[in-house]
Amino acid sequence: MPGSKDSISRLDEADFAADLPRTEATEKADGRLGSLSIQEDVNPFRRSFLRLYGCLFVAYLCSATNGFDANTFGGLSAIETFTTYFGITPSNQGIVAALYVVGNVAGCLFAGPCADKYGRRFGMALGSLICIVGVVMQATARTLGTFMGGRFVLGLGAVLVQTAGPAYVVEMAYPRYRGVLTGAYQTCFFLGTIASTWLEYGLNFVEGTPQWTWRVPLAVQAVPSVLVLAFVWFIPETPRWYIGQGHVDKARETLVAYHGDGDPSSAVVALELEEMLEVISAEGSDKRWWDFRDLFNSRSARYRTFLISCIAFFGQWDLPPTSYYFPLMAKTAGITNARTQLLLNALQTPIMMAAALSGLRWMDKLGRRKLLITSSIGMSLCVAVITSCTAQQAGRPVVGGVGIAFVYVFLVVFAFSWTPAQSLYPTEVLTFSTRAKGLAFMNLLVNVANVFNTYVPPVAIARASWRFYIFYILWDALGAVVIYLTFVETKGRNLEEIDYIFEAENPKKASLQTKARAR
Repeated sequence: MPGSKDSISRLDEADFAADLPRTEATEKADGRLGSLSIQEDVNPFRRSFLRLYGCLFVAYLCSATNGFDANTFGGLSAIETFTTYFGITPSNQGIVAALYVVGNVAGCLFAGPCADKYGRRFGMALGSLICIVGVVMQATARTLGTFMGGRFVLGLGAVLVQTAGPAYVVEMAYPRYRGVLTGAYQTCFFLGTIASTWLEYGLNFVEGTPQWTWRVPLAVQAVPSVLVLAFVWFIPETPRWYIGQGHVDKARETLVAYHGDGDPSSAVVALELEEMLEVISAEGSDKRWWDFRDLFNSRSARYRTFLISCIAFFGQWDLPPTSYYFPLMAKTAGITNARTQLLLNALQTPIMMAAALSGLRWMDKLGRRKLLITSSIGMSLCVAVITSCTAQQAGRPVVGGVGIAFVYVFLVVFAFSWTPAQSLYPTEVLTFSTRAKGLAFMNLLVNVANVFNTYVPPVAIARASWRFYIFYILWDALGAVVIYLTFVETKGRNLEEIDYIFEAENPKKASLQTKARAR
């Protein structure tokens, strides 16, 4: 929870400018006198903050939508009456599952432009509406073709909400608590996975598993989307989007209402508005739906794109899907009851959510770099133990039990740092004009990574057995090295201050030097 003191500290811009090339922005920074520090007594439960939390939770439901979508089909695939009804077999199951990814990829083409042109709220609303259509198609499907069409439509809507949702959160969050409030977005992914996993687990006890036992989970996927569609019209658009459209007065009203506690003379509001006006252009590439060039047309743009690509691939290729080796470990450890195995699988999501919630506050205390580096090293060590147990578990129940334990240790280590960072870090390092399109591009990369991690491991494990896991040991270790060498520290800065850092010759070095000064 936020503390009782609210402070926003500006770097000494005259010193900071020395690290940057001479630009109009840094010339302005040179003209300012010293560092500006604003201190206010803040009640974290004051009315404006409670209203802000409510607005952000509407956006958090976009993440819960993705949690439902990502988990439901996998669980239903184990129900015989479901697969028999639709004629889903090992030969076509991959295609049915992949249609969700195909919908995601297709949606990436217009998810960014939609959130840029019409606003973050509209992107969330349109995506939720499309998700509801996809859910209805799946839940009422009588043929495999209709069900597959629903999978595609659902994937199409999911990428819209996954682009607009985190952009809304990071642009609305109170600056000092941006790490906690934005990191919580991805944590809410587990609201969807927990609900779907435990619902499927409970319905598994219904004798004969009639149709309704698998149609209900398919229908429940629509709950977050329905809630978003119902409440999104009662929350404000982000002040940064308003400024990008030239509506400065509306931006000021929003900042006063949600960051200034209704005080038009709030120093926090004045500072935020000044920085936004300085950095956000009313003629930026976000006004041109077709223009993705700002993701690649400069050194700083390519640096940012490289960072979000790292988040996509290092965050997805951390571990092969546990479904490939978890049942084997459980069986070797003497756990042969199918429901017990389902229970062990269902426990993964609440454990990960608890770990992610625990890690939120440390994002702002220790910084993004330290947590991600430590987590990646820990993940590599955990996979090494899991690999060793997989190789040695034949006829050794204790070894299988150790392997199961370290699956949970891995999930805790991953969720503590990487789960909050997956929504927080990309939204921080992208500029306003590229944020929506950049998030859509990252979602495309995440889908590419997921395709690899879904279809390659079964073949590789069948041929190389446990040796294939060595790839993940090395990949997680490489992630720690890449983060150490290249990742910019964003802790304790406004979004507009982060923009200045990327103009430095060495952004990573500049971010660490300026943090030293700020301390």
